[in-house]
Amino acid sequence: MKYLEYTPLERINDFLSHVNLVERTIKGCLEAYSCKHTGTDKKLSLSLENEILDHLGKSSDTDSSSPVEYLFSRSSRKTLIYLLLTLHHMYPDYDFSAVRAHEFFTEESWDSFKQIFDVYMFEASKEWLEENEGGPLLETLYKALDEVVKLAECEIYSYSPDAEADPFLEKGAIWSYHFFFYNRKLKRVVSFRFSCLSNLVSEGFFADDSSYEEDGEIFDGMDI
Repeated sequence: MKYLEYTPLERINDFLSHVNLVERTIKGCLEAYSCKHTGTDKKLSLSLENEILDHLGKSSDTDSSSPVEYLFSRSSRKTLIYLLLTLHHMYPDYDFSAVRAHEFFTEESWDSFKQIFDVYMFEASKEWLEENEGGPLLETLYKALDEVVKLAECEIYSYSPDAEADPFLEKGAIWSYHFFFYNRKLKRVVSFRFSCLSNLVSEGFFADDSSYEEDGEIFDGMDI
């Protein structure tokens, strides 16, 4: 996997690096990668493939609607491995399990992505229009993605892991979304993660449980 630089993506990244909405901050990041193996990718890819095959050999689940059924297809396994390699390059210190991760990926459409984007990025989109020329944020995003991965030929996946399995989750996160736009023919994938963080938490307005316990000790024995 090789990181690819694209100016249209960087323009959006510059804007989404910190959209301050007083009590909340919207953050987002787009990253494009070539799916051609580099460095240790081949070794990691083989390791992930073996992990999946070993799991399938032990699994007795033959229900066609089961998530495990998805992994019997070589094409599906290859897609999953590319997505996991992308995650690995974005967060190299985290160990992404192929067997567990496939349960966190859901195939989406542009319409389902747009619906989420319109709702959760509404305020950020208003800020974009005030600061930038050339059209709405979603329209600019569509053009940028289309230039990199040709959206009409793309498979779109959302990634929604459990909190303990999400290395991208930041302190004070109110909500967080992560999508992948994958083009098989071009062998390219774009990751787009965006989130909303509470400024009150990040600035320390809410103390942790231990501080509450300390406060409680101060009032012990007092009539309130």
